[in-house]
Amino acid sequence: MGEFLLNKYGSQMILDVFPLALPGALLIRSKRFADKRGYFAETYVQRDYFAAGINNVFIQDNESYSATRGTLRGLHFQKAPFAQAKLVRVLRGKIFDVIVDLRRASASYGGHVGIELSAVGGEQLFVPPGFAHGFCTLSPDTEVSYKVDAVFSGSNDCGLNAADPELGIRWPVAVGDTVISDKDRALPMLKELPAHFH
Repeated sequence: MGEFLLNKYGSQMILDVFPLALPGALLIRSKRFADKRGYFAETYVQRDYFAAGINNVFIQDNESYSATRGTLRGLHFQKAPFAQAKLVRVLRGKIFDVIVDLRRASASYGGHVGIELSAVGGEQLFVPPGFAHGFCTLSPDTEVSYKVDAVFSGSNDCGLNAADPELGIRWPVAVGDTVISDKDRALPMLKELPAHFH
């Protein structure tokens, strides 16, 4: 269940926070104020996110566009010292978003959560450092935006194979039928990954 929290100014935040099955991962919904024109929403207010326990300082916004339904991106992560937290939302269309816990000391190591995010629903997914992240588009012309708290580092850029049977991810489109980059198709399996996150 989500709950409305109070920010440090004592006013009610317009933020609904839902913990997910993997510790630290959160589903977030910002309140939308609708009228005949459409709606308005504050999609990120730092003080409210801090009050909700998301203390990461986001320093960069990224955006991707996928023309085709069934485009698969991921599973990606960066290792330390450039490990990233992410705050993911869909600007247009719909995705099946997946995170995998890569923290070796975690009881949920190798576990995953898959959740639909859409522009219509306005959900956001908070992904802590130590997780691989990827998504499959569920509609054409899908645009995804995400904040990160560390810049891209090519030498620390890593990934996990989305088709790894050990993960047991039930993608909405068979991985063999997805539009996927050669780089992502060649990513290592979980058992081949070094212990990047202790």
